[in-house]
Amino acid sequence: MRKRIVLSIPAALICVAVILPANAQTKPLMAEEAFKNVQVLKGIPADEFMNTMGFFAASLSFNCTSCHGLESAGDVARFADDTPLKQTARKMILIVRSINQANFAGMRKVTCYTCHRGGEKPEVTPSLAQQYSTPLPDDPNQFEATGGERFTADEVFDKYIQALGGAQQVAKLASFSARGTYGGYDTDREKVPVEVFAKAPDQRVTIVHLPDGNKIMSYDGRDGWIAEPDTPLPLTPLSGGDLDGAKIDGMLPFAVGVKESRSQWAVGTTTIDDRQVRVAEGFGSGQTPLKLYFDKDSGLLVRLVRYANTAVGLVPTQVDYSDYRAISGVMLPFKWTVTWVDGQSTTELSEVQPNVAIDAAQFAKPTAPGTPVPPAKQ
Repeated sequence: MRKRIVLSIPAALICVAVILPANAQTKPLMAEEAFKNVQVLKGIPADEFMNTMGFFAASLSFNCTSCHGLESAGDVARFADDTPLKQTARKMILIVRSINQANFAGMRKVTCYTCHRGGEKPEVTPSLAQQYSTPLPDDPNQFEATGGERFTADEVFDKYIQALGGAQQVAKLASFSARGTYGGYDTDREKVPVEVFAKAPDQRVTIVHLPDGNKIMSYDGRDGWIAEPDTPLPLTPLSGGDLDGAKIDGMLPFAVGVKESRSQWAVGTTTIDDRQVRVAEGFGSGQTPLKLYFDKDSGLLVRLVRYANTAVGLVPTQVDYSDYRAISGVMLPFKWTVTWVDGQSTTELSEVQPNVAIDAAQFAKPTAPGTPVPPAKQ
């Protein structure tokens, strides 16, 4: 059986030998309930814990074996082993907490990324080569909409609805099922079959057919989960920003509730790959920002950036949409690439069937991955 390395679960204080409770929980699964040898990052949901590992990876350019050792690549129980880098990570978390408490009233103004910037060891001497080299282009994900533009958020969303096919046509799309291929860090970049089932206003499940078991990403309209074989946590309940992100992903094909998901919107203009885009950045009480990038000419959504809170900082997830095609009069993207601190994946659809009957059980809580299941017949 092929084993995969779960990319980017690095410098941590960890983990595993998974302990999955038998009964469904109404509260989030806590890190110390799901993993062994958690010492510093207790009291946070398990998915936030995993995002925190991804934050470490992005900050230091590590993957899981960098801190957990090569043995963890073939045995998830070895993630619980102590290593020198994990012990250092625990100390660094406490140092960063202390700095923020003493100087910034506990706000996260200093994080791992503040000093490491993608390197294992922070540089202490200025680099003249970097100082006098050509500056990197601005990252559109760092763009902050400040208003003052000659258009409003309502105009941006109205143009998006028209680009999709118009409000009346969009309202006729009640569900769809789709087939295609999926490839990414968890498939060793090989393309494998994928199925997507979606139902308005926001239910969605994606089933990736891996050789050693299905990877299932499900949102039933209230709760969400990720089930994945050969990972430290085979069944992960979603919470916080991850749960909000699953809801937004479910809304987008039907264009229902996205604007209402945030109480305030600011707008601006930037570029992605030399293409002008209009940005709508949404904010809400207790919610992380949501950035939507619309092609200035077509009005179609080309990028989404959402965030999840972690114990050490915000973790971004970027979704790029392309290859829009008309399905029952509604424009749907047939390709999207998801980039986040735990890796990157691309889904390409080959077939979409609109307004099909979908059993509610399709969106229910998945079971932990086991025997491979062939793609369903449609």
